[in-house]
Amino acid sequence: MAQIDKPNLHFNTVLYTGNGGNARGITGVGFRPDFVWNKGRDDTWQHIVTDIVRGATKNLYTDANSAEVTDSTRLQSFDSDGFTVGTNNQINNNTDTYVAWNWKAGGGQGSSNTDGSINTTYTSVNTTAGFSISKYTGTGANATIGHGLGVAPAMMIIKATSFTEDWIVYHQSTGNTEKLDLNTANAADASVTYWNNTSPTSSVFSVGTNDRPNKSGATYVAYCFAEKKGYSKFGSYTGNGNSNGSFIYLGFKPAFFMIKRTESSGDKWRMWDNKRSPFNLVDDSLACNETSAEYDDTSVSLDFLSNGVKMRMSGGGAGNGSGESYIYMAFAEEPIVGTNNVAATAK
Repeated sequence: MAQIDKPNLHFNTVLYTGNGGNARGITGVGFRPDFVWNKGRDDTWQHIVTDIVRGATKNLYTDANSAEVTDSTRLQSFDSDGFTVGTNNQINNNTDTYVAWNWKAGGGQGSSNTDGSINTTYTSVNTTAGFSISKYTGTGANATIGHGLGVAPAMMIIKATSFTEDWIVYHQSTGNTEKLDLNTANAADASVTYWNNTSPTSSVFSVGTNDRPNKSGATYVAYCFAEKKGYSKFGSYTGNGNSNGSFIYLGFKPAFFMIKRTESSGDKWRMWDNKRSPFNLVDDSLACNETSAEYDDTSVSLDFLSNGVKMRMSGGGAGNGSGESYIYMAFAEEPIVGTNNVAATAK
């Protein structure tokens, strides 16, 4: 597997302070993003998710089960080095601080995918970085859907856009019999109706008869992620219950890290990044299933190391309960070893 030596060509975090003005350009991403996830840091604003496949003004919220909302006062466009925001307080309130996590899919390009029994109406793919965004319409029957990655996804996040329903998450560590809810603190639960007890392949992922991923006539968006050396990792770890916590080897220095305890309810999806906490301890966290403001708390902290993550908290709900199982999603700031030169930008 070829290593990605310049991770920030495919994922990057930007911070900004709102000014309340319309058509305000946010730059510094380093590429045209196809998937932008915004959150206010110092107020209880919602997590706003937008993507190129549905359109810049089409909003979903990771902390809610709401259907898609069209609002041109929030994100307004995807630009060559970032995005443009409107006057809405949730994304641009004067003097409030915000974080935006940005991923590149097909660079604004895409087409229908016909690999599965359900054809996607639009799929945007970045095979180099292992990320695709697809839009499809459910049938209510067991089905397959093309993702375009060329390798099996390690994690998939799917949301119904046309009706109210919880998010559904597939992770390779919990397997094809279980799902998690991105918008709740629930533990993983099992049913053949989620993924038809079938793991994704290099060309398609499977959905069962459950309304979460496949209600007849409903529309959906699917974010599919595959592991790429030096750039992304989707795995699991077991907590040890003390501040000299578990070490998670990633093979890169992380830029973004998100976790969820899988066997117990009541635990948040916790998120850290290298821009809000540029130095260890990394103790500025957000919870994607809550509207809460940012936590600046050493009891919910970790270290970003050159080759992975070291947990520095002791609590189960925080991310390091003794004997407790957690899944994670990680993206790189830089690999352990890379050429780090101009030629690497093609990788």
